[in-house]
Amino acid sequence: MSVPIVELKNAAKEYVNGALRVTALRDVNLRIDPGEYAVIMGASGSGKSTLLNLLGCLDHLSAGDYLLGGESVANQTDDQLSEIRSTRIGFIFQSYNLIPQLNVLENIEVPLFYQGVPESEARVKAEALAERMGLSDRLRHKPMELSGGQQQRVAIARSLVCDPILMLADEPTGNLDSKTGEEILELIDELHGEGKTIVMVTHDDDIAHRAQRVIRFRDGTMISNDWHGAPKP
Repeated sequence: MSVPIVELKNAAKEYVNGALRVTALRDVNLRIDPGEYAVIMGASGSGKSTLLNLLGCLDHLSAGDYLLGGESVANQTDDQLSEIRSTRIGFIFQSYNLIPQLNVLENIEVPLFYQGVPESEARVKAEALAERMGLSDRLRHKPMELSGGQQQRVAIARSLVCDPILMLADEPTGNLDSKTGEEILELIDELHGEGKTIVMVTHDDDIAHRAQRVIRFRDGTMISNDWHGAPKP
């Protein structure tokens, strides 16, 4: 059996503000294997965003363990988590999170810059990904000169540039019209077809049905974990 990309063991997250304690996640056990496409759903406050932050090594567990690609990351330092985020995880955000002062190529290259990849090598990778995303005629444009769909394509290219083992998407079509959103979802479908492991947060049942698996949360607890559509690998 292959090593899971994601394995949560009795994972919990609690936020403390003075005397107030809020349990955002409780006793979550979850396994996601290589090449899976899973969607996380739940009402506001259900814990889905907290889960995505934990999977993306943007936050620490309060209890339990998180293994990413077979390696426990639950007790890593902030610097170690930053290195993991930059090399092993690709992020696609609803708001794109591009750097406004940088052009398309430079935004795609950012993760490679932090890894010390030579500029010439980074440029070749960025140009190839920009071409794949249909952005060859926008290489020198800055984010404000792009449509929402083009900005999201830049964000997807940036998420791929380090060949991550896990891709996390947080409502990636939330700021897009239906036609452009469909184009972005088709790109994500293609990446899954190529073997990428994808976890996406969405509130849209139509989007959820594109995935192999729907994981639902309520009040910090995982209430269902259902396979549908494509068979389990």
